Amino acid sequence: MDAQVQSAIEVAFDARAEQALKSQAFDFLNQIRSEPQGWQICFSLAMRDPRPTEVVRHVSLDIVNNAIKSRQLRDQDFAFVRDNILAYVRNIYGSSQNNNAQYDSITIQNKITQTMTNLFTALYATQWTSFFHDILGLTATTGSGTKDNAAGVMLYLRILISVHDEIADVLVPRSPEEQRRDNELKDLVRQRDTAMIASSWHEILAQWRSRDDRVVKLCLTAIGSWVAWTEISLAVNDSLLNLLFEYLGLQHISDGNIQINQRREAAIEAFIDILGKKMSACDKLELVEVLKVNEAVSRLVGSRELSEMRSTATYDTDLAEDVAKLVNNTVSDIVKALDSSKDNDPTSRRGISLLGIFLPHLLRFLSDEYDEICSTVIPSLTDLLTLMRKKSKSNSIVASEISPMLSIILEVVIAKMKYDETSYWGHDDTQTDEAEFQELRGRLHNLQKVIAEVDESMYVEKIRNVVVSTFDKLQSQNGQLDWRELELAMHELDLFGDIAYKKHGLYSKTKPVTPVAEQLIGMMFKLVETGVASFSHPAIQLQYMVVCERYHAFFEANPQLITPVLENFVRFTHHDHIKVRLRSWYLFYKFVKHVRLYVGDIAETAIQALSDLLPIRAELSEEPSEDDNDDPSSSESDQSANARFESQLYLYETIGCICSARAIPAEKQAVLIRSIVNPLFADLEAHLDQAKNGDKRATLQVHHLVKALGTLAQGFSDCMPKNPSTAAPAPPDIISEEFMQVAEAVLVALERLRFSLDIREASRSAFARLVAPVGSRILPQLPRWIDGLLSETSTKDEMAMLLNPLVQVVFRFKSEIYDVLNTLLTPLLQRVFAGIAEPVTGTDDEIQHVELKR
Repeated sequence: MDAQVQSAIEVAFDARAEQALKSQAFDFLNQIRSEPQGWQICFSLAMRDPRPTEVVRHVSLDIVNNAIKSRQLRDQDFAFVRDNILAYVRNIYGSSQNNNAQYDSITIQNKITQTMTNLFTALYATQWTSFFHDILGLTATTGSGTKDNAAGVMLYLRILISVHDEIADVLVPRSPEEQRRDNELKDLVRQRDTAMIASSWHEILAQWRSRDDRVVKLCLTAIGSWVAWTEISLAVNDSLLNLLFEYLGLQHISDGNIQINQRREAAIEAFIDILGKKMSACDKLELVEVLKVNEAVSRLVGSRELSEMRSTATYDTDLAEDVAKLVNNTVSDIVKALDSSKDNDPTSRRGISLLGIFLPHLLRFLSDEYDEICSTVIPSLTDLLTLMRKKSKSNSIVASEISPMLSIILEVVIAKMKYDETSYWGHDDTQTDEAEFQELRGRLHNLQKVIAEVDESMYVEKIRNVVVSTFDKLQSQNGQLDWRELELAMHELDLFGDIAYKKHGLYSKTKPVTPVAEQLIGMMFKLVETGVASFSHPAIQLQYMVVCERYHAFFEANPQLITPVLENFVRFTHHDHIKVRLRSWYLFYKFVKHVRLYVGDIAETAIQALSDLLPIRAELSEEPSEDDNDDPSSSESDQSANARFESQLYLYETIGCICSARAIPAEKQAVLIRSIVNPLFADLEAHLDQAKNGDKRATLQVHHLVKALGTLAQGFSDCMPKNPSTAAPAPPDIISEEFMQVAEAVLVALERLRFSLDIREASRSAFARLVAPVGSRILPQLPRWIDGLLSETSTKDEMAMLLNPLVQVVFRFKSEIYDVLNTLLTPLLQRVFAGIAEPVTGTDDEIQHVELKR
């Protein structure tokens, strides 16, 4: 039978074996796994001498482990496995005289460790109370009183770590029954063996600290894991601290020495693990002092790798991140202690003192030029600022003691908001770095908001100084300034609105709403006076538009400043950088929509300046080829096709807004509209026949033209002057006539190309947007719209989407629609009820069916 199992395992895990044979082998192994005595064959295979192949031993031990965990063994079976595996490890690992070739591979050692751990959970409470004593015996050679057997020591430590993972790792989910069992086992271990185990750690460290780093590192890992649930005083003593500081003190001679780096890493991890032990706030602060964490961090921060090499290519970022984690965890513990303590009690005083000691370390890593390192300490800084906000509301002594730190923290946060010296903006190969930096900025922004809540006046003053001093510097140096410095000022000016807008805007009538709003208004005047828009870097130009659009209320209150801003926007709409150009089309629309009352005088000039951007050139999207991956412009060309058109629609919406300006007479509005739509009409007519004959690019061109006409109508109707007493003012006849021509052009395209889903979609969108500027003149067209939009191939989804604008039409033109209802309703309802009667064929279809019925 042993041979059959061995053969089945070899076939099952042989990549060259036939699939049918492999399937039979797996079925056989599953049968062995489920049989009550199957584990015996596998255990015999795993322990056999001579040893079978590694895969056979691995799978065999896995089946044995499954049997132990599922309690398939009887008491005598457990005793049999215990005695035999203990005899095996004593024979192989219990003597330093063994040849290394006899040791199992790491993979098999891990499986044996797992078996020993499973036996521990099953037997330690009653049948194997000497478990730790027995495996500790592996550490010493026969007759020796010291832990001098390296292989035995390593296996002993691996088993300790495995036991911790099995019964005490808080990240492992457990059932209530498993949790109860694990708690009982931990109690038993604490009662019986923790003193002996802790003593063994110190003996091992003393024996091996200068002989084998692998043993020392594994021992420190075991200590770090066990200390979380055992008596800390048994593990942490002067000897251990001396070892940890010895390892930390090797910084100045490491020079990239892997062995020394591993010692240092093990020491830092040990500090972190020990500090992670749950205890009362007072005890945790005492532990921070006992462990001399400040001394450890100071030694590491002052090391050659983190000080002299900080601004060089050899800067040890891994070490910096490890130390930052230690600082982060320590500060979090201090903050928790302060949060749970009462004013002026010993814990509070000790916490404030420690916070003053660790804050410089925290700020040092927050300001690190590497974002990963900076991000490591943000959680504890967030905790600290949240505590300060909480304490400031209750006038706590803690708040008064630590509030002076706020100013320094804010300065570091602002400095970290700045692009670093090696960064580039807008390059295709830096998109990932840019995304990561913007994510970090978002987290830093959250910190700034909390600081503003704690001390608003200080925050306002700091931000104002950054912005105004930068603008002054730009002006005094005749525009010669590092773009990163100016971009930071613009970014902070943009974020300042979160504070300034808390009281609903900037102005009340003609005066600032709050002193904070007044500061923002002053900064905006400075922005305009400085001529930031003339700065050549695209990041600044884009940020300029973002700020102007966000603070449109400032320009509405100072209309004399609007024209030069609009001129800058028009200039940026022609920008060489595609990111700035496409983004400007959207921001220009948003800005014009707010200040449309003041653009009448320059409407014609603005439209003429945009005219070269309006021609529509549809481009079919192509499947990416292998060559595209090597073409650095491929992403840009994609933007210039699909994304470019979507952005281009904002230009049409902008022009619609400009044309509807109240200061422009209706006759002039009609002329401006005609100047835009006539070229679109001609283009539409030129492509209809080609589209009807199946030309895909021509069909896409018609789609784009219809969308553009509808978007122009939307811009006009959204910005039409509203009569407060009516929800839907009637447009002037001359305007209605112009958009009636637009509606007719769209209808012609729809009627000729109604077989195209894309054309129906674009036409439906245009119809919904044309209702307002056309007015009641659209009613006689409704039967044609419905006939075109509800083709034989229309989906339920299309029907439902058409009903929504029709509902609005009926509501808007209640008195005028009666004459067309009979003509309108009959074909519409026939098609709708036919759609409802169709069988439902899937989840999506069911959703559309429900929406149509609704």
